[in-house]
Amino acid sequence: MNSTKLLPLRVPELGPSLGKLVSGTERRSSRIPLDAVRYQLATRIIEDAGEARRLAAKGERASALAALGRESWQEAWSEAVGSVADTLATRIAEHLLAEAKAVRMGGRLQAKLGLDEGLERALGARLGAAGASLVPALDAVDRQAARALNATALERDAVVGWQEALQLAARRMESAWLDLELAVDHEVAHWLTIADDVARWRKPLWPVAVAGAMAITIAVWLGLVFGGYVDPPEWLERVWNWALTR
Repeated sequence: MNSTKLLPLRVPELGPSLGKLVSGTERRSSRIPLDAVRYQLATRIIEDAGEARRLAAKGERASALAALGRESWQEAWSEAVGSVADTLATRIAEHLLAEAKAVRMGGRLQAKLGLDEGLERALGARLGAAGASLVPALDAVDRQAARALNATALERDAVVGWQEALQLAARRMESAWLDLELAVDHEVAHWLTIADDVARWRKPLWPVAVAGAMAITIAVWLGLVFGGYVDPPEWLERVWNWALTR
C-alpha cells in the first residue's frame, strides 16, 4: 500500500448534526415567522456539503474544503441574520404605525416611530451576536481543513478531525439558530412595550385649554365693552364706525 496516497475526502452527512435547524423548533412564542429563513439556512449548508462532495469526487481537494470552509458558514449565517433583521424591522415599523394611527397620532410624531438606519444596524448586531458560539467551531474547521488538504493514509486522523469539526460546526449552527430565536422573542417583547406606550398616547389638551381660555376672555371683554362697562379702545371704535357706514 502506498502510504503517500492522499486519503479521499468524505464529507459527513450534516443534516443530523443540524438538528432542529432541519426538523423545526416548534416555536410559537413569537409573532415573527422564521421557518422560511430557518429552512433556507439549513438548505444552504446541505447544498454546500453536496458541492463539497462533488468537488472531492473530482479530486479538487482545496475547492472541496473551501466549499465548507469558514467563509461559506459565515455567509450562510449572515444571510439568515440579515433576513430575520429585515423581517423584524418591517414588522416593528408596521405595528408601531398601526398603533399610532389608531390613536390618531400626528404625522410628524408618526414619522419618528420607525427604525432609522442606526437602530436597524443595532438590531442586526444584537441578533447577529447569537452566533458567537460559531466562531471557535469555524476556527476549528479551517484548522482541520489545512491538515486534511494533503492527508495521506498515515494521517487518517487529519481527515477524521476535519469531519468531526464539520459536525461540530453544524451543531453550533443549530445552537446559534436557537439563540437567534430567543433574541427575536426578546426584541419582540421590547418593541411591544414601546407599542403599548404608543397605544396609550393621547393628544395634548393644553392647546385646547389655552384657546378656550382666550376665547372666553375675549368674549367677556367684548361683553363689558358693548355693555358700557369698559371704554372701547380707539381701534375698536374705528372698526365699529366703519361697519356702521357700510
